[in-house]
Amino acid sequence: MANTLQTVHPADFHELIRVHGARENNLKDINVELPKRRLTVFTGVSGSGKSSLVFGTIAADSQRLINETYSAFVQGFLPTQARPEVDFLDGLTTAIIVDQERIGNNARSTVGTVTDANALLRTLFSRVAEPKIGGPKAYSFNTPSVTASGAMKVERGHRKAVKTTFSVTGGMCPRCEGMGSVTDLDLAEVFDEAKSLSDDAIKVPGYSGGGWNVRLFSGSGFVDPDKPIKKFTKREMHDFLYKEPVRIKVDGINMTYEGLIPRIQKSMLSKDKESMQPHVRAFVDRAVTYVTCPDCHGTRLTQGALSSKVDGKNIAELCQMQISDLAEWVRNLEIPSVGPLLTALRHLLDSFVEIGLGYLSLDRSSGTLSGGEAQRVKMIRHLGSSLTDVTYVFDEPSIGLHPHDIERMNRLLLQLRDKGNTVLVVEHKPEMIEIADHVVDLGPGAGKAGGEVCYEGDVAGLRASGTVTGQHLDDRVHLKDSVRQASGKLEIRGANRNNLRNVDVDVPLGVLTVVTGVAGSGKSSLLHGSLLKGTRGAEEGIVSIDQTPIKGSRRSNPATYTGLLEPIRKAFGKTNDVKPGLFSSNSEGACPTCNGSGVIFTDLGMMAGLSTVCEDCEGKRFQPEVLEYKYGGKDISEVLAMSVAQAEKFFGPGENKLPAAHKILKRLDDVGLGYLSLGQPLTTLSGGERQRLKLATHMGEKGGVYILDEPTTGLHLADVEQLLGLLDQLVESGKSVIVIEHHQAVMAHADWIVDLGPGAGHDGGRVVFEGSPAELVKSRSTTTGRYLADYVRGGLPSSAEQ
Repeated sequence: MANTLQTVHPADFHELIRVHGARENNLKDINVELPKRRLTVFTGVSGSGKSSLVFGTIAADSQRLINETYSAFVQGFLPTQARPEVDFLDGLTTAIIVDQERIGNNARSTVGTVTDANALLRTLFSRVAEPKIGGPKAYSFNTPSVTASGAMKVERGHRKAVKTTFSVTGGMCPRCEGMGSVTDLDLAEVFDEAKSLSDDAIKVPGYSGGGWNVRLFSGSGFVDPDKPIKKFTKREMHDFLYKEPVRIKVDGINMTYEGLIPRIQKSMLSKDKESMQPHVRAFVDRAVTYVTCPDCHGTRLTQGALSSKVDGKNIAELCQMQISDLAEWVRNLEIPSVGPLLTALRHLLDSFVEIGLGYLSLDRSSGTLSGGEAQRVKMIRHLGSSLTDVTYVFDEPSIGLHPHDIERMNRLLLQLRDKGNTVLVVEHKPEMIEIADHVVDLGPGAGKAGGEVCYEGDVAGLRASGTVTGQHLDDRVHLKDSVRQASGKLEIRGANRNNLRNVDVDVPLGVLTVVTGVAGSGKSSLLHGSLLKGTRGAEEGIVSIDQTPIKGSRRSNPATYTGLLEPIRKAFGKTNDVKPGLFSSNSEGACPTCNGSGVIFTDLGMMAGLSTVCEDCEGKRFQPEVLEYKYGGKDISEVLAMSVAQAEKFFGPGENKLPAAHKILKRLDDVGLGYLSLGQPLTTLSGGERQRLKLATHMGEKGGVYILDEPTTGLHLADVEQLLGLLDQLVESGKSVIVIEHHQAVMAHADWIVDLGPGAGHDGGRVVFEGSPAELVKSRSTTTGRYLADYVRGGLPSSAEQ
């Protein structure tokens, strides 16, 4: 008789990702078991260890193991990744990380180039455009036109030379070299014409004193170093500013002489401004203006590429279109010869619309995308992927999304899961926690008070668990019984930046105002673009606090950025009767091996650099003799290792009191950063943490108006209440607070709401509501109004109202 019992195949027993004994960063030897092909959400207060578990342990080890599958030759070019601090990892699959890191601010990088959209459009034009000008490269603004000729010898009975010509037709505009803009230098900021080269006439950083740059010009023989520049002949002025490269000998050393302007363009203007040193960036801001290229009118393309058209439009016009409109244009194309190509292009553009980025255009510079937008652009690459059984790791995908857009994001995450993938999401928003198949709640606190698994299971169990997250999952901020009355107003008139349609709006002063609307509706354009750029902004003393990266290096940390380290260094110096400079990791007391950074950083060129802890100072950053000096029984490295909350107690009232330091620490704690360590590199902070750090720094300023850009980013549900208290505190101290926000708790707590929309891109750009939250809820006249009404009522929007 045949055996009717079904046996389980051995391969089907591996249905879990098992993590045992994880100790990365603040994790306390934790164990978790995550179901494969399910959506798992990791939650917990900021600093509880979510990223350490998901990114620092699971994703990091997956990528390390993948690298080990390459040949020894390839591995030689890859950074060596240390094994995470964990006892046992089992069931890992290939991890694809979709994080919030902004896409590199390369001047040649656009939304179209970082996806396949531009490549597909260029191929389409090379096949069917009229007139036909060449292959796909002919429509690429990153490819110059090149022509070369030469000769080669071939053996055909007798030797003879055969002349050949090699040419590439590229689409790069020769005037601006595909940048879309040309630089105009203010020569008065470049040199002082009343001085001679010997008297430091050149104002460019690196061209003063007796350095090689000045010696090159002075010893070139092309100009007189002792003659004032204004007395140069036409020939001398041309050689000084514009001369082509030529080999010369200066002080017996062979060197290449080139005019000052091309030298500046190559050494400074070709670089990303954000990567420059502060003094160089300041010079570029003073001396350089960028104007639209007069030849290509900002399209970056040659006239030949612009003359070639499909259905009456050239490729630049298509890239300038809103992606939702471009998708419609492609959908209406009927060209059988390129049918498969059009199908792929339609699918890609529809993915932009589906993920809520239909308001972008393909020519939008990738460096201008927010962290949330960059994350969604990266996500587009994976929506149409044929890969299954991989692990997708997301870092707060709800950032920058209106509640209406969060529903759309939820559908996409579930779509990835339903294709047979494991989806791991670090998230705080209850709307995204609700869709989880499995929840891991970390805590109970932040930093050293966290790192434990407080709950693991389904969402219903989380609600009943009694953890901080479980207690606050159904929190609702009620509408205020009465709102504060405005003490004045900020007038915005005729705002037309980006998609704004001549918007007139009065922003009340002396109250908490929330500017909201779906992603791409024009909120940032209204405040950062129109309000701040106007002359009125300067009169009112506006302090704008956004989520742009804090300018600084790996050596910068909260203590240096806020000025906290200054009183601490002085206190150490005074107590030990030594110079305060000894206690700066950027000065005399720094470890000579790592120069005070605590790590040895190896730059691997085009690949990700490698950081290893300095073996001499063991990451403490200071020389051993410096660490012998104490303040309150602790050395300077122990102080920098403290969290903000610990340091606030340490420097508070008592024998170690330091009022100047305590004041700054109190502000950091007030904005919810009590878990950050004082010496944590700024490069490791999230967008929300950076913004709250800026807020803490600016709270001591005298500005009358504060503009905050999504301050709830990265905040746990339990911390939102603290943020609302902080915003109230600012208003009650006489400040006017304007917040760009999607979180319904902040909307409900506002005194005044300005709602933009009704849609994104050209479907937005209008004020669709102005008034109190209660009036918005009562009218339910906008998308925001309907979601806010259901929020304060405790429900979610019905499908009929979406």
